[in-house]
Formats: sequence, C-alpha cells, structure tokens
Amino acid sequence: MLDQYATTLTFIALGAIFAYSFYAVLIAGQLSLGQAGFASLAAFSGAYLAPSAADVGEIPALLIAVVIGMSVGALAAVVLGLPTMHLRGVFLAIATLGFAEAVRVVLLNQEWTGGAQGLGVPRVLTVGMAWTALALVAYWFWRMGRSRYGRALEAIREDELAARSMGIDVGRHRLAAFVTAGAVAGLYGVLYAYYVRLIAPSDFDFLAAVEGLVTAVVGGSTMFLGPLLGSGFQTIVPEVQRAVGVEAGWIRPFLAGLLLLAVILFLPGGLASLIPRRTRMPSGAADDDAAGLAGRRHPAAGEPVVTLAGLGKEYGGVHAVRDVDLDVRAGEVVGLIGPNGAGKTTLVNMISGLVPPSTGSATVLGTAIGSTPVHRIAAAGVSRTFQHSKLFNRLSALENVLVGAHLVSRPTFLRRLLWLPSARRDERAALRQASRCLERVGLTSLAATRAEALSYGDQRRLEIARALASDPSLLILDEPAAGMNHVEAARLSELIRSLAQDGLTILFIEHNVGMVLQTCSRVVVLNFGEVIASGAPEAIAADPAVIEAYLGSADDDDVDGGLLAEGTRADATPAEDAPPDAVVNLRPGDAGTLDTPDTGPREAT
Repeated sequence: MLDQYATTLTFIALGAIFAYSFYAVLIAGQLSLGQAGFASLAAFSGAYLAPSAADVGEIPALLIAVVIGMSVGALAAVVLGLPTMHLRGVFLAIATLGFAEAVRVVLLNQEWTGGAQGLGVPRVLTVGMAWTALALVAYWFWRMGRSRYGRALEAIREDELAARSMGIDVGRHRLAAFVTAGAVAGLYGVLYAYYVRLIAPSDFDFLAAVEGLVTAVVGGSTMFLGPLLGSGFQTIVPEVQRAVGVEAGWIRPFLAGLLLLAVILFLPGGLASLIPRRTRMPSGAADDDAAGLAGRRHPAAGEPVVTLAGLGKEYGGVHAVRDVDLDVRAGEVVGLIGPNGAGKTTLVNMISGLVPPSTGSATVLGTAIGSTPVHRIAAAGVSRTFQHSKLFNRLSALENVLVGAHLVSRPTFLRRLLWLPSARRDERAALRQASRCLERVGLTSLAATRAEALSYGDQRRLEIARALASDPSLLILDEPAAGMNHVEAARLSELIRSLAQDGLTILFIEHNVGMVLQTCSRVVVLNFGEVIASGAPEAIAADPAVIEAYLGSADDDDVDGGLLAEGTRADATPAEDAPPDAVVNLRPGDAGTLDTPDTGPREAT
C-alpha cells in the first residue's frame, strides 16, 4: 500500500520542505521569491560536487550532497540578503525574483549543468528519507516558535517599529531568517535532485517559486504545521481529481484554483488557523523570580537620565522642535504638555531614537542620540508606548508582554533544540515576568486573549505592560490615557505614581491636563516646538504663557484670578475668551481634559 502511494507521499514531503523555506521568511514579515534560485544552486552544486554513490555508497553520497547544498543555499542567501534587507513587501519580492531568474539563466548556459538538457542524478532518495528530512525541518521550526528568537520574528512580522522599540535588532533577525530560508531551500534542491534523476534549470523557474509561496500561504504562516498542511492540500487535490476521473487539463487547475481561492477568502490565516493557538501560562513554581532574567543597573535617584541641549528637528524648513534644553533625572515623573502640533511626539521620538535630531545633542542613559539604532537605545534602558497603539495584534496579551521582555530574557532557541533544562527554566522566568507585568496593569484575566480582540482601554494598558516587561530605567508614555474615561484615567494616574515610587523615571505626553497636574512631579510645556514653561504643576497651572498657549490670549484679570486654577471648582466652565470648541477642566485632583483647535503646525511623527 505504501509503495503504491510512495511518489505522492514523497512529493508531499518535498513540497512541504520547500514551503518551509518560504515560511522561514514569512514568519518575519518578508515576501521573498528567491528560494527557487537557492534551491537550483544547491541542487546542481550538490549533485556535481558530491562523490558518486559507487565510490562512497548511496546514503553517504546523499548526505555529502545535502551538506554542500545547504551550505551553498545559506551562502547565497547571505549574498542576496545583505543588499536587500532594507527592502520591504513587493520590492523585496521583485528583487529576489530577479535573483532567482538570473541564477536560472546562468545555469542554463553552463556546460557542467547540462544546459537545457539537464544533469543526470542517481535516484537515492526514498519516501522514508524524505519524511525524515521533513520531520527534522518541522522540528526546527516547532522548537523555534516558543523561543525568544521565534517571538522576535513574530513581533517583526506584526509591527517592525514596535519590535525595534522593544530592543529587537530587526536587521539581524531578518538576515538570520533569510539564511534559514536559503539553507532549507538548499536541502529541498538536493533532495529533489536525488529523487527525480534528471534536473534542469527549468525545474526551478518562476512557476516553481510561486507554487512554493502559495503552498506556504495556504498552509498558514502563523503555525509551524502550516507548510505541511499546505503541501498536503496542494498535492492531494490533483490526486483526488484524477481518482474521480477528472482528466481534462483545464478542469484540474480550475478546480484547484477555486479551492485555493476558498481557503484564502475564508481562512486568511491558512489551514493552520483551524488549529487553536495555545497560550502558555506561568507555572506556580516558587523558584527564584529573577532566575533566567538579565540584570539591569538603574540610575540612582537624582542621576541624569535625559540630557537635551539645543535639540531641534526640521522637516523641509518647518521646525517641529527647536532649541529644546531639558534635563530629566532619575525618579522624576515629567509631564510633557502643549497644544496640538506643539512638537511633543516629535520630541519623544527623538529621545527614544526613532527620529534623528537635525540640530543639538541628546544623551539618554549615557547613550548619544542621533546615529544610534533604536534597539540599542532600548537596550540602554528606554521603553515606550505610542500615540497610536502598536501592538502585535495576532499574538495574545501574554505573548505581547513576552516580546517586551526580550532584552531581559536569555536566548533559548538552541537549548530548546537539545531539550536542555536551562532553556525551560529561562522560559518560565520570562513567563513569570510577563505575568507580573500583566497583573500590574490589571490584565491577568485577559492573558490568553489576542491583542486585536481587546478593548481600546485594555490595549493601552497592554502597551504599558509590554513596556514594563523590559525592566526599563526610563519609561516614555505617549498619550496613555487616550480613549479612557475619568475612572480609568484615575487608575492609570495611580499606576504611574506607584511606578515612580518604585524608582522608575517616567516621561509622558498627555492631553488630559488634570491628570498631568495630579500625577507629575514636574511639567514641561511646549508650544510651536519650543519650551515655554517648566516647573512644578502648581506653577504651570498659573503661568500666563501656558494660558496663552492653550487659550490664545490671557488678560490681566484672568491671570490674577488664576484662570487655570479656576478649574479647581467643581462647577468650572470654559473661560470667556476661550475658543468655542475648547473645553477646560484643569482641576489638579481630577482627570480633566483640555482640547483646543489645531492652530499650530501638525506634529511630525
């Protein structure tokens, strides 16, 4: 019975291995079509350079060819990956497809490859060997999925900018995924050569690349079983059609296309999305909570954390931020407020390394801002949230926070491959760290819920939990209370104060001025990119320059009477000279808001 279906089973295994080479980069958000080129280079190199089966035996010859082919595939991936890693989406697909076609044309014109006639290779591969190789590849990706490295790749796929801010070196991880794809494609090329007996450059053309990509997409790129499911689907459907007597050449691809379209429309996550994704919860073990987590030295109270001198940012002559001098010291809670378009988000983007300054200098936790990559600034101890939530939507809340712990957890992938107990201990430690952070923001009960399914307020809290997971020295919050009601904002204010009591330095932007006055030890006010006031909340609330920045003008009667202080009354109403759509409630003990018309230049983010 097995012999009757040996060919079908072998091609299922080979198709799955080739699909895994696409899965290796899809999991990191890359769309590459260069795997056919890697496979062709590996197939011809392995078959040509390996000793003949008559000299060393069939299995040793195949193993030597596999080593050669995987090495050639990985090397080709490095050569292609280094200059193309800055490309994304369709541009990367076009560049890699061009490489594959160039390889095919070169091989087609070489004598040692046999040209269009192809190169003869002895059939050595059996169905058992093919499935053994598939099992090893699947095992690699299975053990990778729950590791620190695997989580980093998933985070890059979901949101590259957020991944960088979590301390993930996106370029290095993408290149590593590319090399893995090259090695797996090389394995496929050699195994294919030693099964079909005659290989030609046309076996690895554009159609082959598309079939490999489609197989991976149909199977799904969010679970390691996806390529196997996709290959089974793509291989068995034609066999079923043949078994029921559908022999017309156009009917078979037509029906296969309809089935493929149905999968894409109704199962956008691929066939693997039918398998529920299980979220691991931390065990109740009482071992040391710090085990497996890297230590971080935090600055002592009063030490400088942020030092800005004449910092500015221009966009085509528009000054988003200009000549900002600011010092933030350890233990402070500094609120950054100002009208819309004042430059607040641009300023914190420069502090966190997302935007290079045009003028001036900045030092954050001893790291110079400018040419330093974002992930290195994060490694120095800076963690942040964003004005618009940047969560990893297809990951659970707990997995989001686990990504946040990337910098303080230890690499586990290689040790997971060997089932070393230390890897399990380190993963448990990371899980406990993530669980503590979720508990800190009140999301423990939603740990297994996908981030995209959370309410807006819970998503904002999840971002804070993820930021806390890296044990930062400086926490930057960009409008954390946006979308929250006054009760939720009050709880957030209490959380921020408790974090400050633990020694964490916090810099946050917020339009909820009442919350800022209630929470912060110091408030800095920006207007048109410049600092117009800095000091204690009480002084800021009565500063005429701040009143004028928010409300357009302030006469002496307003200032003497304390216009902002007027908001301390329970029945406070908008000032008479306020714009019609401005709402003022600046009571220091309440979660008041102040929204003004967008009179200044828009913030560059």
